[in-house]
Amino acid sequence: MKQSAAERPDPTPQRKAAIARGAALEHTGKVRIEPIPDFDLDRTIFKTLEGKAARYVMTTRVGREAHWDPNAAQAVQAEYNAARAAHPLPAVSPELMQFLVSECDFDVEHADGSFLDHLYFCFEYTVQHYPGRSPLVMFLHSILGTGTNTFAMTADKIPALRQLMSPADWTQVEAFPSVLRLLYAGPLRRELRDNLHRTGALASISFHRVIDNAPITMSGEDFWTALNYQLIHLVDFLPVANWSVHQNDTSFILFRDLYDLLEKAGKREAIVGYTPSPVARKLEGERQDVGAWLTTLIPVSVSERMAAKSVARFSERIGHSLDYRITWG
Repeated sequence: MKQSAAERPDPTPQRKAAIARGAALEHTGKVRIEPIPDFDLDRTIFKTLEGKAARYVMTTRVGREAHWDPNAAQAVQAEYNAARAAHPLPAVSPELMQFLVSECDFDVEHADGSFLDHLYFCFEYTVQHYPGRSPLVMFLHSILGTGTNTFAMTADKIPALRQLMSPADWTQVEAFPSVLRLLYAGPLRRELRDNLHRTGALASISFHRVIDNAPITMSGEDFWTALNYQLIHLVDFLPVANWSVHQNDTSFILFRDLYDLLEKAGKREAIVGYTPSPVARKLEGERQDVGAWLTTLIPVSVSERMAAKSVARFSERIGHSLDYRITWG
């Protein structure tokens, strides 16, 4: 079905719970996880992923759906309704919406539903839980590219899009896909951790825009804001249940590390509640075949290296440089 940016989709219960409570939540005991019948990875944003092993691992992670306990789903719905009533969503300008409808292609599935489901989730979450910043950034954050080289628009349309946005919003939107790749690549996170004693001295960071490799420089203040936007984005990629078993999920790894980094840096502004799961592995309400079970045994460090290599390959394919430079004051 063709997706239209003008039509706001109804979020899943997992998304509704996150929006209502302002948190990354584990729903073990409230859901039953089943494989999606006839799941096709080539209909998702991961269609460009190469290698049988990598595609199999990704299929085991995203080719599943949650069936909610009716009472739990009803409770989430009530909380979500209250949240929406208390926090009305701002309107998107008619001119920008027309651009999204006529000039962009959102007709690709995401890890859970459509591409637009994810964009609207991030938009709603930001309205309620990052009120000091623009939610429009999160509505448009992937328009200039995803981590797997899918693009909702072509680079030649950038001037037209830029005219429809404020300079502050544009700074964040053009940088988002690049910052995401740099986080997965690894060196950026390591440098930030090595300099936690002087986070206030981060004057600026320079890197390359994903869609066309154009150079970007953003201030240190804008960069910390960008990392908070990234944290919200990652909330939508977390396993719905059984976190103790899915510790090596690459999005979950990055979420945990970025959450910890922002906390230690004193730079987490967005409201994102998070309680780590118990260490003991326990699977509840989730069917797995032998292959899927084996993928959960991949060490976190190995899974992280695999993700970094995958990002490097995707960037190399489109001539995107992962080089960056932080200027410390």
